[in-house]
Amino acid sequence: MTEITIQNLSKIIKGNAVIQDVSMNLRSGVIYGFKGINGSGKTMLMRLICGLIRPTEGEIRINGKTLGKDLSLDSCSGFQNLKILASIRSVATDDDIRATLSRVGLHPDDRKKYRKYSLGMKQRLGIAAAIMEKPDIVILDEPTNSLDSDGVTLVKQIVQEEKARGALVILSCHDGALLEGLSDEIFLLERGRLTEHTVGDEV
Repeated sequence: MTEITIQNLSKIIKGNAVIQDVSMNLRSGVIYGFKGINGSGKTMLMRLICGLIRPTEGEIRINGKTLGKDLSLDSCSGFQNLKILASIRSVATDDDIRATLSRVGLHPDDRKKYRKYSLGMKQRLGIAAAIMEKPDIVILDEPTNSLDSDGVTLVKQIVQEEKARGALVILSCHDGALLEGLSDEIFLLERGRLTEHTVGDEV
């Protein structure tokens, strides 16, 4: 069981409070949707949870350990690209990488260079990077951007599979209907503040 506890989290950048006094509790096996217009703080909150930036105030605890103090998270975003990422922790095998590429709709033996990838292929590769090591926490920020309808269907399937595997899933998406269809709980952010929390049948 993985649990993330966020307490009184704030982030101030150049005098602007981009996250303001946010508190929430998240747990394994649940899909959490972060909802809000551009500039509402969704991506900033995700970056804080990933450990990519430090909060100005408050704290994030993962299984009781404080992020940035007791705990440091590695952030990872072709086959060769994923193999380089996999070498950081030596968790994913070559077979795991191949299976993950196939899972997101990319051919493991495609020799095309990353610079020649379409936006949709780059998005699929980013999703592969997020899930290839079967992490306890999966964070996907706008995963359907640049994807065609088949790609969107694939993302839906992957998100549900990650939940079924027991992962704690955090998701943001500009498509409100898609977000509501996938999420078990939704947090609404407005100007960096958590203004609404809906659960289950309320979503």
